[in-house]
Amino acid sequence: MQFYNLNNLHKATIISLFAAIIITGFSIILGKENLFLILNTDLGKIADIFFEYTTYLGDGVIWAVFVLFFLWKDKKQFLLILFSIIISTIIVHFVKGSVFVNQPRPLEALPHLKNIIHTIPGITIHLVGSFPSGHTTQAFTMYLLLCLINKSNRWIATGFVLAIIVGYSRVYQAQHFPIDVAGGIIVAIITVYSSYFINSKILQKRKL
Repeated sequence: MQFYNLNNLHKATIISLFAAIIITGFSIILGKENLFLILNTDLGKIADIFFEYTTYLGDGVIWAVFVLFFLWKDKKQFLLILFSIIISTIIVHFVKGSVFVNQPRPLEALPHLKNIIHTIPGITIHLVGSFPSGHTTQAFTMYLLLCLINKSNRWIATGFVLAIIVGYSRVYQAQHFPIDVAGGIIVAIITVYSSYFINSKILQKRKL
């Protein structure tokens, strides 16, 4: 379909998949707990504030803003985005609730290290439902969608940086292990390609 940029989507997918593989590789080599402790290092007050707010780029409210923007700007993308929201939500909740049930998050999994795990004051730390990271899933889903929808290739690098910052923020806040971030990236890739396939079939039927 002429209003989709599959070339950019493929490039963004390769970059995202490479990031997920790297994170998974280091999680296996160093151990997911050790990699978490390395990345969770306290970087100071400015970093606390930065990652406290950038994590919201993967929050559900951003989905609403995303949908409203395209309803106003480009209504033909609505179904694609709607399918992405539905599919990503189903996969994340299914995996958390049926595959990795009550998977412990860092503070729950490493109670003997609570004194050295960095947390940001005032932020509620969740204890279970670790894999995959929902915030990372959403951030990378929006990133891949923007690459697919935009004719320009400017989002390939910029969007990836923003999405990976969201993923890192979840580790920095002690909400997730790095492997959870890798899982979120994979779910996002599955989501966008599935949504594109379903949306393409619908658009083809409308043309018949």
